[in-house]
Amino acid sequence: MINVLIFTILLIIAAVIVVKLTFAVLKWMAMNAIVGLILVGVLNYLGVTHIELNLINFLIIAVGGILGVFLLAFLSFL
Repeated sequence: MINVLIFTILLIIAAVIVVKLTFAVLKWMAMNAIVGLILVGVLNYLGVTHIELNLINFLIIAVGGILGVFLLAFLSFL
């Protein structure tokens, strides 16, 4: 009986940790995506580069942030 109680408590603690880490990663990726999309919008508006906004480019921007935008800008010049 005590083993089931300890297992349940540990399972709840593990679930809380997983949910917290998931939201932290999603918050980080959302912030990178917002900053990256603003930078891509400015670069496209100024005519410096033309980066199409498709799913793959959006994922590169979301994961890489500003470095992802610079990578896409470099690749668009090639």
